[in-house]
Amino acid sequence: MSHAQLGVAAAALCALCLALLPLAARGVRWANVGHPEGAVVRDAGWRWSLGRWELMRWGLGAIALVGASLASAPAAPIATATLVIPSLVVRWRAESARDRAARATTRLVQGTHAGVRSGIALPTALRRATDACADGIARAPFAMALDAFRLGAPLEAALREVAATVPDRRARMSLDTVALAVAERLPLERVAALLGSVSDRLAFEEALEAEVRARAGGARTQVRLLAAIVPAMAAYLAVTTPTLGATLGGPLGRTVLIPAALFFEVAGIMLSRRFVRDVLR
Repeated sequence: MSHAQLGVAAAALCALCLALLPLAARGVRWANVGHPEGAVVRDAGWRWSLGRWELMRWGLGAIALVGASLASAPAAPIATATLVIPSLVVRWRAESARDRAARATTRLVQGTHAGVRSGIALPTALRRATDACADGIARAPFAMALDAFRLGAPLEAALREVAATVPDRRARMSLDTVALAVAERLPLERVAALLGSVSDRLAFEEALEAEVRARAGGARTQVRLLAAIVPAMAAYLAVTTPTLGATLGGPLGRTVLIPAALFFEVAGIMLSRRFVRDVLR
């Protein structure tokens, strides 16, 4: 496909995205279709519909295709990177939001424990701690269970049903613990002791996570510095060494060397993050 044909196709894709944008703005729901990044986009703080998210990604890809056709650059690597980079960014934002929610879950359990120790009934203490929680991701599963309980469902069944759908291990453990206390009809003293042990474990895991992140912070900073130094050195050598600049500017550099370097740079940063998260699990 020539660059002119590629530009026409990209312009048509941009026009299609703009034409479908009003439908996405009204929140059109696709029946029986599950989005693979639905939970990630929601936790990352995207406030609009998934239709707008996809139109934004494909619109950026179309703009990248137009730019590549105008600059006579390889279209496939640029378009692929334009489609992948938003997903990487939103996943990083979702991971950060989930880490904050895990810490907020510890505060929520500690608030429930304090309420039960002061003599408040478990549902009331859980409701007050949930209302006081400012993190939406941490508050959502507890609020869902309490709303189902307010509508007439047994509190134990509501807690277990929500716990089965929660991906975070800390929230799932907290919900199962509260459900166990409700199912066993424990007195307030035993409930307080049970919640105290759970809150102590969550606080210990939070401290351990902070220590692991602090110890791994230096290595991760070195990975980022190396990821920045390598392209800077390549740009410097390309300017000072004409033969290297010609190689990188030629078909081999545009289609093989530069895309491969970008791939390994991003893969190294992602693996360093994955190693830390695997240790914390």
